[in-house]
Amino acid sequence: MTHAPSARLLIVGPQGSGKGTQGVLVAEAFGVPQVATGDIFRENVKGGTDLGKQVQAIIEAGDLVPDELTSALVRDRLEQADAARGFVLDGYPRNRGQVDDLDAFLSGRDESLDAVIELVVPEEESIDRLRQRAIDQGRTDDTEEVIANRLAIYERETAPILDVYREHGLVVRVDGVGTLDDVTGRIFAALAERGLQPNGDGAAAGAA
Repeated sequence: MTHAPSARLLIVGPQGSGKGTQGVLVAEAFGVPQVATGDIFRENVKGGTDLGKQVQAIIEAGDLVPDELTSALVRDRLEQADAARGFVLDGYPRNRGQVDDLDAFLSGRDESLDAVIELVVPEEESIDRLRQRAIDQGRTDDTEEVIANRLAIYERETAPILDVYREHGLVVRVDGVGTLDDVTGRIFAALAERGLQPNGDGAAAGAA
């Protein structure tokens, strides 16, 4: 290749799958930012931006941030200079409407996703991890019922998104059970099969 390849990725997995941690590692390897919706919300609220004020008012009212506003916040983040060569999205898109919003944004820049990483973890494994995390962090609100409900929401909301990306041949399924290094290795092996290698042709060169 004559130039450093882009790395526009989406990482998807149930709570407890380790996608947040793996997303950071993948982003660092490719020299692109990890873009997590929760972080975007917090940064805008803390910075007092117009979008952040809208988010704060919605959250304080106990409502969910609507798709239109969520997409606007993500677009704003992806337009920043450090995301010019790529990104690893975590937590967005969450539904078909957001998938369409992201596609429209990327198409307008003559860009597209390179791959969607699906971390596959059995429900019992996710529950065990979340239960242990709740104990480690002293979170008494993370009951088994709450955890099971979160996983059910993931299956209900995310499965249709993965189906859409599968139709486009973008999904790479990765076994999420094992040590951190094991799973990271599988992710990079799966991406390499698609021609996405962080150290190839200077892909991660110049990473800040």
